[in-house]
Amino acid sequence: MPDKKMMVLSESHKALNKLLETKKEALPKDFNKSRFLQNCMTVLQDTKDIDKCQPISVARTMLKGAFLGLDFFNRECYAIPYNGNLQFQTDYKGEIKLAKKYSINPIKDIYAKVVRKGDEFQESIVNGHQTVNFKPLPFNNDEIIGAFAVCLFQDGSMIYETMTKQEIEDIRNNFSKAKNSPAWVKTPGEMYKKTVLRRLCKFIELDFNSIESKKTYDEASDFQFEHEPNKEVSNFDKGSIDEDKTVEADTETEAKEDNREYAFKESE
Repeated sequence: MPDKKMMVLSESHKALNKLLETKKEALPKDFNKSRFLQNCMTVLQDTKDIDKCQPISVARTMLKGAFLGLDFFNRECYAIPYNGNLQFQTDYKGEIKLAKKYSINPIKDIYAKVVRKGDEFQESIVNGHQTVNFKPLPFNNDEIIGAFAVCLFQDGSMIYETMTKQEIEDIRNNFSKAKNSPAWVKTPGEMYKKTVLRRLCKFIELDFNSIESKKTYDEASDFQFEHEPNKEVSNFDKGSIDEDKTVEADTETEAKEDNREYAFKESE
């Protein structure tokens, strides 16, 4: 129903505008309110079943993107309709952006990749320093056997994390809030990359500008890791890692909605 949709969009715009004004002290310093509102409404206009959502739920969900400084229009995060509400989900690109923006130790590069049968993946120690070498087969669509994430800091240090397919599936089945979500079913490779990246980011000290942004970041994770840092390397030779930046990802995670306006629950 066009009339119902227009009413929801109009009320959502009003509610979001009010929330952005009320919470302006918790927003990133470089936040552009006008552009964010415009981009949000453009995305919501094309959001399936938006007419079935409550305007205040729509506004709260979009506010989460504002807290983190992520852009729905640029697909750094998503607003997914579910049972009359919208759920906030970060994209792989959004995760990369947040790590680079809020890391206390400046990041030079950070990425994750899946490893398939036939690819060459090797962890080794060279002159006392641990290194990772990855040589994927061109156009390899064979079975995924694992994933890894690498973070290179500007000071020359490096940390990385590896996970086997079984480890990722165990986390999905035992700790995921939505193990059968479209993201896991339709784009498992992207969720594998996001899973190992999220685990790596647990050991990157991030300094968010507000409590709200920190809580929202924690909520955006599909699961909670209990894991110690896997590896840490200083003065890493960047040349030993394949650095293909083609990591276009459309990932989704499930975030819990709080019933109170302006309030956000911390992830369990």
